[in-house]
Amino acid sequence: MTERPTTTAAGQGTLFQAGGEPRVDLRVIADLVPRGARVLDVGCGDGALLQWLARSRAVDGRGIELSQKGVNECVARGLSVIQGDADTDLVYYPDDAFDVVILSQTLQATGQPKEVLKHLLRIGRRAIVSVPNFGYWRIRLQFLLRGRMPITEDLPYSWYDTPNIHFCTIRDFVELTKEPDVGAEMEKAVALNAGGQAMSLNAPWWFWNLFGEQGVFVLKRR
Repeated sequence: MTERPTTTAAGQGTLFQAGGEPRVDLRVIADLVPRGARVLDVGCGDGALLQWLARSRAVDGRGIELSQKGVNECVARGLSVIQGDADTDLVYYPDDAFDVVILSQTLQATGQPKEVLKHLLRIGRRAIVSVPNFGYWRIRLQFLLRGRMPITEDLPYSWYDTPNIHFCTIRDFVELTKEPDVGAEMEKAVALNAGGQAMSLNAPWWFWNLFGEQGVFVLKRR
């Protein structure tokens, strides 16, 4: 059965393609999750990624979502999801409560990204974080030629109604993980092009920062 298109609060866009297969970038995230893992999806939207993880990776999945609409849709899918705010409610989760904590295309929509990242690393043995890359060449070109805030598939909102309040580049995120009080060790990093395909693992950071539309990172506590 073909899933209907779904969106998340941070504007991830369509999560499923024709035929019920998830977007390529979400399959990249799913492939990084061990089978049977205890997973918390922070900012899980309507639960499409959690549902796919349950089907494809047999995870024990939980979610936290800000919007009541998203929570209702998750519950309708039979998922265990509560309403909550990543900025204020992650503090209530105990250390090492999950094997993997996922934050997909949501960090830029939080009020305190650094504190949220620190909580992810505390709550989970691993954190998988994906971020849209504001240094992507198409965004740079829009700035140069139009002189206006860019709109792309990953960043589809106008400046006045966007939920994204802390834009960053792939390089910015990498530098954040290196800050001593964050205490993150990067186990794996993947840059995805406009089609959601993984780019060469041997490419230098500047290349990823220019041609990667988003980055996906697997982190653990240092």
